[in-house]
Amino acid sequence: MSIADGAGTGLRWGLLGAARIARALIPAIRAGGGEVVALGVRDPASERARAFAQEWQVPLVGGYQDVLDSDVDAVYNPLPNDLHLPWSLAAMRAGRHVLTEKPLVLNAAEAQQLADAARETNRVLLEAFAYRFHPHITRLRQLVQDGELGELRAVRVAFGFPLTRPDDFRWHADKGGGALYDVGTYTVNLVRLLLGEPVAAMARARWTQGGVDLGLSGVLEYPGALASLDCAFDWSDTATQRLTVVGTRGTLDMKGVFHSNTHSPVSFTVSSAAGVREEEFPPFNAYAAMVGHFQQVVRGGEEALYPPEDSVSHARVLDALFASARTGMRIEI
Repeated sequence: MSIADGAGTGLRWGLLGAARIARALIPAIRAGGGEVVALGVRDPASERARAFAQEWQVPLVGGYQDVLDSDVDAVYNPLPNDLHLPWSLAAMRAGRHVLTEKPLVLNAAEAQQLADAARETNRVLLEAFAYRFHPHITRLRQLVQDGELGELRAVRVAFGFPLTRPDDFRWHADKGGGALYDVGTYTVNLVRLLLGEPVAAMARARWTQGGVDLGLSGVLEYPGALASLDCAFDWSDTATQRLTVVGTRGTLDMKGVFHSNTHSPVSFTVSSAAGVREEEFPPFNAYAAMVGHFQQVVRGGEEALYPPEDSVSHARVLDALFASARTGMRIEI
């Protein structure tokens, strides 16, 4: 099967797991003309699996391998973080294109392994940062690149929320838990979208007794700028998402920067010598835009905006932040 197979038709999708995020992806897949035809879960006979399949009208329910063995074109992998590598790798080797939840994997070596597999199997592999397909991110990047804020000197970004479920896999180090992998990875991704690749990282973390970062704050160094990021699982009772960009000619501030499916308008504020203005963006489903782009890349209609090598570079930054938080040292990247 070539990378352009399925041109002119919707892709047939299989889901690995019945995660909550899948409820956002199923409508996005269908909005792009795709079909969700298979669901893989740990216990196919469970009431939860049957209820999920019935609610979303998924005809085939089985184990993870059953999905890979079925007649699907693409797989969505929202499993716990430690299962991203083995099942995304198995899916590509089975001839399936793969959309994997963030973080793609748990370190840069694993990310390179998946990137190599994507190249060797000629499969599309995308890390599912849906927020970056929202028009406000496109506009934000354009504004920075056009130089309206001047030369960037500081970027400050924060993402946190209260994780109150004690049985959540994100509390377990062996499953790739922790704030940096979950919400902090968004902050790193956005900094890279705005500033490119950093030269060094420094970080400090608050650790649980189980070795999971409950909260982490870091600094990414650039030749002319510093980017600070904060993430945590024990902030206020609502999700905190904030961005400030400071340049030599102006500043930009935004709340809710990582929202992927906005049901009401979102906006950011730009302040410069020309005055203060607000730019507003209407409701938008970035999940559908991400899936649409993925399907077009599979069909050969678009070039990948974020190829696997981007995820490798991203993972290197996460590795450096973790290394700094654990050792207290400045880590060059």
